Amino acid sequence: MIIRSAQPNVSMTPVHDLGKTVPVTAKLSQKFYQKFGDELTNELVDWLNQVDAAYRSDLREMNELNFARFDAKLEQRIAEVRAEMQAGFGALRTDIATAKSETLKWFLLFWATTALGILLKS
Repeated sequence: MIIRSAQPNVSMTPVHDLGKTVPVTAKLSQKFYQKFGDELTNELVDWLNQVDAAYRSDLREMNELNFARFDAKLEQRIAEVRAEMQAGFGALRTDIATAKSETLKWFLLFWATTALGILLKS
């Protein structure tokens, strides 16, 4: 037999106690208690709370495992980026040193030709 009503028969409300985890308590409608009796209804409420606690525990464990995997991947990627940056900075230092020596060479060549030109005119 299916019971239909305008209002839901089961409502679950979490209870918070300053960060402590407390299982969700299921409260069933008065019609449900009248139809099936207090003992059966209380057993159902206890079973729902046990299922909820088990699912919360599984979910917490799964979240911790996923976070550990994420953290390991993040650390690996950070190490890869650091290695790439060090290689890039090394190449940049080499390029700067090469440009510096090229600039110095052209600077000396310019001044040598200028000085030679001045000496020849005099």
